[in-house]
Amino acid sequence: MMPSSTGKAGRPFKDHRLITEGIIYRYRAGIPWRDLPEHFGSWKTVWKRHRRYSNDGTWDTVLGALLSRADTQGLINWEVSVDSTVNRAHQHGTNLTRDTGGTSNYKNLLVEPADHAIGRSRGGLTTKIHALVDGNRRPLVLILGPGQGGDSPMFANLMDALKVEKTGPGAARRRPERAMADKAYSSRAIRKYLREHGIQCVIPEKEDQKENRKRRGSAGGRPVTYDKEAYKRRNVVECSFNTLKQWRSLATRYDKLALTYRSAVMLQAVVIWSAAITTLGDTP
Repeated sequence: MMPSSTGKAGRPFKDHRLITEGIIYRYRAGIPWRDLPEHFGSWKTVWKRHRRYSNDGTWDTVLGALLSRADTQGLINWEVSVDSTVNRAHQHGTNLTRDTGGTSNYKNLLVEPADHAIGRSRGGLTTKIHALVDGNRRPLVLILGPGQGGDSPMFANLMDALKVEKTGPGAARRRPERAMADKAYSSRAIRKYLREHGIQCVIPEKEDQKENRKRRGSAGGRPVTYDKEAYKRRNVVECSFNTLKQWRSLATRYDKLALTYRSAVMLQAVVIWSAAITTLGDTP
């Protein structure tokens, strides 16, 4: 699944493992690309390969294959949790011209958004990582958005992007058993979406929504019910963010482009799922 060459006349790509380790090292250590140790070769080669992988969705393809194998081995817990985390954008990553009127509803993940997924919130210039993780804290879907973007508008995009192909015959699995989220995702549209797709909704209701429903009487509809015991397990998505931010260049965004930043996020997901599969003695 790794590109074999640049597509032009010349020597084919070599040392995929070394280049990948160089990309991981840079994001884990949080250093400039020029400061990569000489062991990894030219920093320009590592950067160009990372840029190519970001454009062609290499890590999305690899992650999809790993998820298919993990599902076959029963490693995916289909009780999913959804949330987002805000990461500060460093000044080195915010000096590109951007259209601040961009939207947070990015549907094509391999096209650079006009605002580069950078927005202004209370923390300054920030980027949000919206994540859908399984019950074992492992990421299944990862999407970027600007820091000031809302969480609930991204819910449907996350759910629609969930697709795990079968290793054998059969349709891909797109439907978890239940979806858990905090009150930021409490809306009629989200509850209707989950109901229409046959997914159990575990989302508490906001206090103002409760008061509004009570004020309307019978026209306000029935009280919202959810599995409170299952909701106690929603923190797996917070634990997943703790793991994500162990890579210093993910905790703070230094990338100018949303594509390259998200590619590194996807690479970490690939590392996580590779480790889960190799634990069983199966080489990915």
